[in-house]
Amino acid sequence: MPEQQTAEEQTNPPEEVGAFLRRRREQIAQRWADAALFRTVFTVSREEAVEAGRAVVEALAAVAAAGRLEDVEADGFAVVREQLARTAHSRARSGATLAQISSEMDALRPPVNDLLLDELSEAPAEHVRKCATALAVLMGTLRLVMMETAMSAGQELINRQRLELLEIATPVIKLWEGIVAVPLIGTLDSARSQVVMETLLDAVVDQHARIAILDITGVPTVDSLVAQHLMKTVAAARLMGAECIVSGIRPAIAQTIVHLGIDLSSVLTRASLADALAYALQQQGAHIVPALAGEPQ
Repeated sequence: MPEQQTAEEQTNPPEEVGAFLRRRREQIAQRWADAALFRTVFTVSREEAVEAGRAVVEALAAVAAAGRLEDVEADGFAVVREQLARTAHSRARSGATLAQISSEMDALRPPVNDLLLDELSEAPAEHVRKCATALAVLMGTLRLVMMETAMSAGQELINRQRLELLEIATPVIKLWEGIVAVPLIGTLDSARSQVVMETLLDAVVDQHARIAILDITGVPTVDSLVAQHLMKTVAAARLMGAECIVSGIRPAIAQTIVHLGIDLSSVLTRASLADALAYALQQQGAHIVPALAGEPQ
């Protein structure tokens, strides 16, 4: 009896938890497949959910065996991150909040804890407590890893949606054969200025445009960096074989440009989009004749 107690006291709880996870991997994976975190992601095939659960349990077993229960950088958690990335991205796309994901992660612990207590039902109470504590720490670290992955997935989704909104907010309009325009509305920053340049140059190529109009009537202000981006856009359009006209420079923006000492003498400007279009049509050989009084419009 004393020898048995000594052996039990010498047992390393993290290592025993790791061995337990490997032995009960299939049972844990089957129970996790029915949990909300896996069920809401693997909606088509339950076997895929089970397979994902197996991979996570195996990774947790490796972390426990190494005794790195609280180390989110442990080698085993690299596998966990890869496996949970799909889950995190799916939950982020579905609009799940971090609180919901955290709650779903917490729901994974009871099935594992129940199996551990069942397996250690005849072990000394102190040993059961140490093993249960080790499992709780391990599952807490898993939850932290999942939350980090979910936050990263959410940020990626936000960045992607931001780029999509920038593209939507930068339409290219074909005004005439060989004439395209980009009417800009709202604040211009470096990121959006870059999207403007890329969108305009793509339109020049796709539409075989010879004249491109950048209308900034709806832009409230322009700083030196944005002005530099606009000049670069004009220069890039010229390299593509298109003349670029900037129209709609408001008085406040004109004063700002002058105060900043920015030289726009090389940039063709017009007061309004209508003036820019009239100039572009003339360059194309079209003649605009005003309607005479009394003639139908």
